[in-house]
This record gives sequence, structure tokens and C-alpha cells, in this order.
Amino acid sequence: MAKSVLVLNATFEPLSLVSVRRAVVLLLHEKAELVEATERMLSSASRAFPEPLVIRLTRYVRLPHRTVPPTRSGVMLRDAYTCQYCGDTPGRYELTVDHVVPRSRGGGHGWENLTTACKRCNHKKGSQLLEEAQMTLLRKPFEPSYIALVLLSNPIAANYWETMMNGALHANDYAGL
Repeated sequence: MAKSVLVLNATFEPLSLVSVRRAVVLLLHEKAELVEATERMLSSASRAFPEPLVIRLTRYVRLPHRTVPPTRSGVMLRDAYTCQYCGDTPGRYELTVDHVVPRSRGGGHGWENLTTACKRCNHKKGSQLLEEAQMTLLRKPFEPSYIALVLLSNPIAANYWETMMNGALHANDYAGL
């Protein structure tokens, strides 16, 4: 899996993930600043600097609200690679994406009708409704935000961002805000 770097807007909002190469180009052109780096060093003939993990753009970028189409990998990320019927975590390749209301019964192909299921539960449910199969969902499917999927796809950067935001919130608490 290729390494990715979390890009934050000038206001510290997560924007996207980019390759290490793209992040280095943004840093070299001074369009971004290094926020967090790994222990590994990148070297060229004339320079050496730490491999970026999180960068922040120096100028604010206004982006329209982004919606994400439902994909297998997106559903798996949202559901944390866990069967939403039995709670099992057999691994990415042993999981399927199930239509809660089967398409044969008029169910759509949207975020609110897609969930992660292990092969055993998917087979048990088949083309039945939940009540007919006597099954329940651990969590109701929902459409995740673009930012949530960005953070879920890079847990190291997400942990850093969460820690940073919690620190900012605690600092604000002490400042009387």
C-alpha cells in the first residue's frame, strides 16, 4: 500500500490524502508547511528532510461540499471491516457488501442501504428483508462525510489530527472560551 500524507487546509481542516511525492512538491514550492513527519528521512543530492505525514496548506482553499459515491472500499471503511449482522471481523477479503433491502425487493444502491456482511451472514440473509431473515443490524447504515473517509483511510494521520484537535479543544477550555 502506497504511503499517503494528510493535507490540512490553512484552518487545520482535513482536505485530502496525497502521495509523499506530491506533499514534498507542495513543501518545496512553499504552498504547504510540515506539521508532522515520520522518523524516516528523504534525501536528494543537495538536501535531506523528514518524510511528511501531515502537511498544512499556507493559503485557505475553499472547496464545495463533497459527496462520495458508495463503493466497496468506502462501505468497508465506514463499517470498520466488521460484519454489521454478527460483529465478526474476518478480514477484507472474507467480507461482502450487502443490500439491506435487496435490490430484487426495490432496495437502492445508496449508502443508507449498503452494509458490510460476512459471507455466512450474507448467505443466510439472501434476498430476504431483515425481519424475514430474523436478523438485525449492529448499526444503521449512513452516508459518511468525505472528511471522515479521508481520515479513516489513513489511521496514523487521523490519530494525529484527533490528538491535535483534542489539544486545541482542551486549550480553549482553559482559556475560558
